[in-house]
Amino acid sequence: MNQDKLNALAGFFGIHTAYNDFDGNLVQTSVETQLALLRANGLHLDNDAMLDEAIESYVVAEQDRWFPRELITGTGFDYQCNFGLGARWHIELDEDLPDDAKHSIPDEVLCGIAETHISLPPLPSGIHQLVCEVGGRVEIVTLITAPLKAPSVEQLTGKSRVWGINAPLYGFRSHRNSGIGDFEDLAQFSEYVQSLGGSFVGINPVHALGFSDQYAMSPYSPTHRGFLNTQHIALDQFSGMPASPQLHALLQAVETQWSELRVSDQVEYQSHRVCHNAALRDLHSLFLDHADQASLDALAAFRAEKGSYLERFALYEALSDHYGPEWHRWPVQFRDRHEDALRAARELYATRIDFHVWLQWIASVQLTQTQQRASGNGGLGLYLDLAVGARRGGGESWCEHDSVAQGISLGAPPDQLGPDGQNWGLVAYAPKKLAANKYKSLRNIYRSAMQYAGVLRIDHVLGLNRSFWIPDGGIPGAYVTQPLDTFLSILSIEADASNTAVIGEDLGLVPDGFRDAVQAHGIYGYSVLQYEKWPDGRFKHPNELREFSLASFSTHDTPTLKGFISGCDIKWRDRIRGSEHPSTGALEARAHDVAALAKLDPDESTHGDLSFDHLFNTIHGSLAHSPVAMLAVQLDDILAEEEAQNLPGTVDQHPNWRRKCSLELEDLPKDKAFDEVAQMMKESGRSLGEL
Repeated sequence: MNQDKLNALAGFFGIHTAYNDFDGNLVQTSVETQLALLRANGLHLDNDAMLDEAIESYVVAEQDRWFPRELITGTGFDYQCNFGLGARWHIELDEDLPDDAKHSIPDEVLCGIAETHISLPPLPSGIHQLVCEVGGRVEIVTLITAPLKAPSVEQLTGKSRVWGINAPLYGFRSHRNSGIGDFEDLAQFSEYVQSLGGSFVGINPVHALGFSDQYAMSPYSPTHRGFLNTQHIALDQFSGMPASPQLHALLQAVETQWSELRVSDQVEYQSHRVCHNAALRDLHSLFLDHADQASLDALAAFRAEKGSYLERFALYEALSDHYGPEWHRWPVQFRDRHEDALRAARELYATRIDFHVWLQWIASVQLTQTQQRASGNGGLGLYLDLAVGARRGGGESWCEHDSVAQGISLGAPPDQLGPDGQNWGLVAYAPKKLAANKYKSLRNIYRSAMQYAGVLRIDHVLGLNRSFWIPDGGIPGAYVTQPLDTFLSILSIEADASNTAVIGEDLGLVPDGFRDAVQAHGIYGYSVLQYEKWPDGRFKHPNELREFSLASFSTHDTPTLKGFISGCDIKWRDRIRGSEHPSTGALEARAHDVAALAKLDPDESTHGDLSFDHLFNTIHGSLAHSPVAMLAVQLDDILAEEEAQNLPGTVDQHPNWRRKCSLELEDLPKDKAFDEVAQMMKESGRSLGEL
């Protein structure tokens, strides 16, 4: 094939012809990789004639346009386009706009005849269409009208500096839950954090894992990020159903199983799912028999509001109940989404579809109420986490197939930590497909997460700039450029609509100018003290961290403070590798880092004190008095836990996502460590009510 033409076509779809690896060496993208990534975009090129046809359809057609395909404008500002050509034009407003917003704009300002320029009127936030007709041709310009910035912490709380606690929801223990943390646990914990003066509670992603998937466990490998994990539904907190002997009997019948699951040292996901799912089915039957009219009306309104987006997911879940959670293994008519087969399935599985709609409604009601309770004292409330992607065989890739890249996985190129690269097995969205669908899939993902959050963290925000696609079949991967400004503008639209602050997890090798571009849209950075070092190896003092960021010492993917001190993560990796001798070099380097952390204390006489208590107070006291906007303290660190929630790069070798909290929620107030943290934050001016 003609390499120049292939490069031109690949460039149109954002496929890089080369990239620099971790050591700075230039890696060329092979023809095989280019063809595979073009197939992911829906192009199958077997010969030069097909390549020429594709060039004509995409590259030449784009060059032949008179008007831009996309334009970003500011909410509420008029805009003078640098094009016009005498076109007759009109604006079709975003179909998701509320009726009152649509009707507030006079029809006469939404159309006109241009001279040399088109003058756009002030428009509300949304994705609109500018339709231009001139010279016998019609071209459509996508207008992305966005607020200049996403909401800030100060706008939302009246405070420029706040703090909160991050905790693993799945690991909550309580007297009443079913063996895994649920939304009522989260509400109660959030109220407790408020009483301490905390402004937010951060948790792991609560995306849907798949009702019928018996083995799904990692919150970062969901089936669909636009829906909720029903395993967190609190079974004893159903509203809309009067107390009845049947309901009492149902809860009593599962109490024995719940009590066994509660006392287990780790979350028993499979056993919990069997018990919990069965109880949910029984509760649904009781709901159908006994629900009050207000609840039935609320369910109907929820279903109508979510529309086809929810219906597709409910159909996927119903089909999963019968054919398994991996749609690639379904009968061909469902894999390929034959409309006749799907229509028949909707009729055949209507009862199951209703059940899955109901599940999402119940989860939504409970999480909405949790956010209301979590933010009731003027704080941010819930700090939720948006996973970087959904697993490839799950609901998101099936439901959003029109926007998804086919035959590839998200991942990372080879580096020192992963010599063979990393294949995450996650779905990637194809930018051109997304644009053709007016970014609906992406907007729904953001909107669904922000609906319940005062703060949303975007995992691996670098993926909004470029992502690494790995084709199936052992073909090497390559980078694909993403429309960063477009994605950031869409984030601003949805964040402004939901009053949600946004954090971009920007760890790792960050391109020059990236953090500035993200911050310009009001997106906070992410500073983890373990990784914040100067080139000479010294830790940055918290006063030197980015003010416009969330800072913490540890995360779910790093060792806890106690584990950092002991080198627990290093020893784990030695055990997994089967090494007879510990990694003495790594342990010595860690000991040096621990000693360096002690020097954050301005009192030099304490620098020899490497005890956990002293280091905890030194680190978090320094962070508390720093100018960073948000400070997250890990529950694991408050409770002096040594084991981490997750050891990156492992699946079964380490008990990832299974460790439970060492104390029950009801007993947390007895631990004086919480009061000490609260006092530390109050003295630094971060607490709710402290100006």
